[in-house]
Amino acid sequence: MTSVPAFKRLPRAVRETQMLDSATRVFSRRGYHAASMDEIAEDAGVSKPMVYAYLGAKEELFLTCLRREATRLMEVVAGAVDPGAPADRQLWHGLRAFFDVVATNREGWTVLYRQARGLEPFAAELSGMRAGMVRVVTALLSAAMAGSGGQATETELEVMAHALVGAGESLADWMTDHPGADPAKTATQMMNIAWVGADRLLTGTSWHPS
Repeated sequence: MTSVPAFKRLPRAVRETQMLDSATRVFSRRGYHAASMDEIAEDAGVSKPMVYAYLGAKEELFLTCLRREATRLMEVVAGAVDPGAPADRQLWHGLRAFFDVVATNREGWTVLYRQARGLEPFAAELSGMRAGMVRVVTALLSAAMAGSGGQATETELEVMAHALVGAGESLADWMTDHPGADPAKTATQMMNIAWVGADRLLTGTSWHPS
């Protein structure tokens, strides 16, 4: 008679975290379509029925992983920003925290950005998360402009925010392929590329084709 494997009893929250960590690793390594619930269960050291019972089917499990990684990222970035600091320091600390998360959790970024962006309904979920980040950056730019006496319109601020968020995502994607990249140096490079132009626009200087 085949024996049923015995699993060490753990609190539900601990077990769920363990399974989500395993799912993130497998989704990152295999991609959503190729990842199997059997492999996720094996990686977590539990039975496949337990994964289904705790976290649902594969689509639901991937969505939970996606939301967890996005929440982690937003919480770390928000926690690093001092609302009382000058706008450039706020952005610098936010970028530094953002790239630190990516550098130490490449599997999470792969699930969050590379896997989710091309798959429905996950792409729509990711789009909503990105919109939230754009709103945060727009508010930061608006506060900076108010302090500098600039005249940028609401649309110009939103365009700048989209550009900054998009550039940050692109650099984070680059960092995923370059394990030796320094998060602080990457954040500094982005500040030199993006903030110098944003700062000039916020203070009323703009470029026009001749």
